Amino acid sequence: MNEKKARIGIITASDRASKGIYEDLSGKAIIDTMNDYLTSPWEEVYRCIEDDQKTLEETMKDLVDNEGCCLVVTTGGTGPAARDVTPEATEAVCDRMMPGFGELMRAESLKFVPTAILSRQTAGLRGSSLIVNLPGKPKSIRECLDAVFPAIPYCIDLMEGPFLVCNEDVIKPFRPKAK
Repeated sequence: MNEKKARIGIITASDRASKGIYEDLSGKAIIDTMNDYLTSPWEEVYRCIEDDQKTLEETMKDLVDNEGCCLVVTTGGTGPAARDVTPEATEAVCDRMMPGFGELMRAESLKFVPTAILSRQTAGLRGSSLIVNLPGKPKSIRECLDAVFPAIPYCIDLMEGPFLVCNEDVIKPFRPKAK
């Protein structure tokens, strides 16, 4: 078990947010959710950036390769609009994709809105880090994280990252029992 402090990257991809036009409620929603979920020490590494593919790719690489984030969570840029390129950036920087994350998030979101099928969020692995794309609405962020987060601590364990301890009154991570 690795007991080092987890570094979690949070990326908000938005032209308006990066120019300071509005408060970044989506990035704050991710931070608030991580604070609710985790009881082990963790540190946010936050970026609010333009939502263009090159900037997204460079930021994801920096958070994983230079900042040492075991988990990078993005918000924004997962829809069908031409400017929505977060999944493409994620695929470009990842060694392997984890399609089950996107499948589960869409299935969960369909319980609330029929337009969830328009969302293209995904996840992948870069080195020993997990990158997860979330939608841009704070309510949807929590719904999606509630669905997929139970698998994230074990995924990070398998990549020999820091051991994430959760507040099990809020979220119950799944880790197979040792035989």
